[in-house]
Amino acid sequence: MVARLSLVIPVYNEAGSLAELDRQLTRVTSQLPLSSEFIYVDDGSRDGSWEELTAIVARTPTARAIRFRRNFGKAAALAAGLKAATGDAILMLDADLQDDPAEIPNFLEALSRGFDVVNGWKERRLDPWHKIYPSRVFNWMVSRLTGLKLHDHNCGIKLFRKEVAAELHLYGELHRFIPVLAYARGFRVTEIPVHHRRREHGVSKYGWKRLARGFLDLLTVSFLMAYRQRPLHILGGVGLVFLAVGLGGLTYLAVIWLLMHAVGALPPEPIGDRPLLAYSIAFTLLGGQAVTLGLLAELLVHYTSREQDAYSIAEEISAKS
Repeated sequence: MVARLSLVIPVYNEAGSLAELDRQLTRVTSQLPLSSEFIYVDDGSRDGSWEELTAIVARTPTARAIRFRRNFGKAAALAAGLKAATGDAILMLDADLQDDPAEIPNFLEALSRGFDVVNGWKERRLDPWHKIYPSRVFNWMVSRLTGLKLHDHNCGIKLFRKEVAAELHLYGELHRFIPVLAYARGFRVTEIPVHHRRREHGVSKYGWKRLARGFLDLLTVSFLMAYRQRPLHILGGVGLVFLAVGLGGLTYLAVIWLLMHAVGALPPEPIGDRPLLAYSIAFTLLGGQAVTLGLLAELLVHYTSREQDAYSIAEEISAKS
């Protein structure tokens, strides 16, 4: 049962929408049977957003505002908001009014059914085509590579329990993969359709570059999900393949040399001119380097990782004394 809800709202040049957003949030949360807090994080805005937030905090007792010295990115803003949150559950939503606060009760209802993360799904998305189709490709790739099948992994509005927030480590642009990161830790994830609204204030912060960056971030998340605690398994595996190919080529050339010079079964012919020699040496060196990097990565994991990173406790009970 959620007793307190924290709403974390990253803000970057959204001065035109903040007052209306605060009014809608206040209207919706005032009807909920729980206490709530609004945590606005100004990610280095330059359009007067901080002045709007100052006015909001002055008239809204449940509101707080954090201002960054410069623009650090959405993941940093969300990380700061999660750190400041005190609620049993945390709702993330964007400040551009495209996420409808009226959906909050639906998210809480889904959470009450035993889920740990409730992700929004913009079933009818009101964005330009050049944002919709790259997003569909991105969502398909994430679902296929991570095993978590969602329609809209990067929806701006999502709700999760404080236990999930405690195990999230957001940096770069990993905020796009919060459901995936939670799923990898064993949390229960679901999604619900949400009402999506057209942007009326400000400009979109995303472009075509987002798809390329998203793919690189997806590779990072996939690696973290599979090999975070055992990097040698992938680096060593690749290294062993290279070593096998390289040593196999060198062994073949050594046998040929023996047959030509020691046994005399073949006519003498120099093997130093054969491309196979250069390729075999290159594969052997690459394989040795990959295994070495894997061992170094294992040392880093051993000395820097925390014990609780290796598991996620869902519940703990003990006999009553």
